[in-house]
Amino acid sequence: MATANKNLSNYDKNSIPNAKDFRFGIVVSEWNDHITNGLYSGAEAALLDCGALPQNIIRWNVPGSFELVYGSKKMIETQNVDVVITIGCVIKGETMHFEFVCEGVTQGIKDLNVLSDVAVIFCLLTDNTEQQSIDRSGGIHGNKGTEAAIAAIKMAYLRQQANLKYEYNNQQELSSGQLQIEEQPLKLKE
Repeated sequence: MATANKNLSNYDKNSIPNAKDFRFGIVVSEWNDHITNGLYSGAEAALLDCGALPQNIIRWNVPGSFELVYGSKKMIETQNVDVVITIGCVIKGETMHFEFVCEGVTQGIKDLNVLSDVAVIFCLLTDNTEQQSIDRSGGIHGNKGTEAAIAAIKMAYLRQQANLKYEYNNQQELSSGQLQIEEQPLKLKE
């Protein structure tokens, strides 16, 4: 079990960028809300602990986990967010429904990540039992929502850094074919 030796709620705050300048979207499934609300609480607490402003955390609820993809898409299109966290919980039952929902959500979130400039963080518990979900939403294994929030901060920061434009002077090609660049102080271009 991947989380057996790891507490999902542990993070080193000193290694995480300050979140105060980022806007976070969180799309939460209402299905299994006793689990998803715990995941949301973990995510929100971690974002606030790392400097996010309460007014920059936007929560939208959707009926079930399958709707997380559409909710995330609309959040990206309308809310000017730097990153979206999807929160859901699918517990295996007696039918194939579990597999179809898990596969659809996974592929949908992957597609959003490929097609959009805004990262979508996967916080979908896909457990065999309700107890496993409880254990990962604030129970003995910590909170997957916390882990997702930390990933969201890091991805928002990555997006910010990737969108910066650097100016380089005195570029020289070395005999190895590598480019030697003398970096100047960072100047942002609009």
